[in-house]
Amino acid sequence: MSSKNSTTSNPGRREALRRQQAARAAAEHRMKIFSRTAWIAGITLIAVMVGVIGWSVVGAKSNQNAGISAGGSAVPPNATSAGALSFGEADAKVTLTVYADFMCPYCGQFERVNGEAIDSLVSDGTVKLEIHPMSFLDAQSNGSQYSTRAANAFVTIAAADQTAALAFNQLLFANQPSEGSSGLTDAQLADFATQAGASPEVVAKIADLSYTGWIDELTQQAFNSGITGTPTVKINGETFTGDVYNRGPLEEAIAQAAGGE
Repeated sequence: MSSKNSTTSNPGRREALRRQQAARAAAEHRMKIFSRTAWIAGITLIAVMVGVIGWSVVGAKSNQNAGISAGGSAVPPNATSAGALSFGEADAKVTLTVYADFMCPYCGQFERVNGEAIDSLVSDGTVKLEIHPMSFLDAQSNGSQYSTRAANAFVTIAAADQTAALAFNQLLFANQPSEGSSGLTDAQLADFATQAGASPEVVAKIADLSYTGWIDELTQQAFNSGITGTPTVKINGETFTGDVYNRGPLEEAIAQAAGGE
């Protein structure tokens, strides 16, 4: 007579074993559901956190730009269709075009070397000067948007007094803040405007930020036209490729253009 395993031969034990296996399977199933739910919840939480962080960053940027955004998009009376401020006689023999950003160190070097001579040529009627005050270096002023603020001050003065505006242009570059700094304060801009000869009424208008929208537009317009950096200098529409960082070459090129050479 053959013997049988006591576990499998006893119906009661077989039923108990079946129940244990069923309970174990149910527990494993519940654990899988819990793990999946926790994973989904974790992903959802991360997504929410990313959304909150993104919203906070956008909010911070909005608050940071609030002062500039409060300005307007007025167009200065001496603006050209190409997005420049025009100085000097309309029928001057030479049109000198300069693209510059008040935070650009190379623009500062250019202006400190050539600014006085250019202003003299504008005064004697030889040159019609077209300045494109750009603002693409706002990101290099620790959130103060110095390029835009300085350009707005320059445009505000130029709209009322071209002589004072050219003097202000030289003062800003003579006292140019380093790239990556917060730039000059609004009070310093106002002080330099006064030193340049702007009237108290004009100096007060600088705070209105009336030309910030126009400055944004002309900056983009300049890039769309093919400008890739500052300073970019053109003589009668042709890009000057000579030395703009030492006194002499630009003046010689202007003299040649004025003489029809």
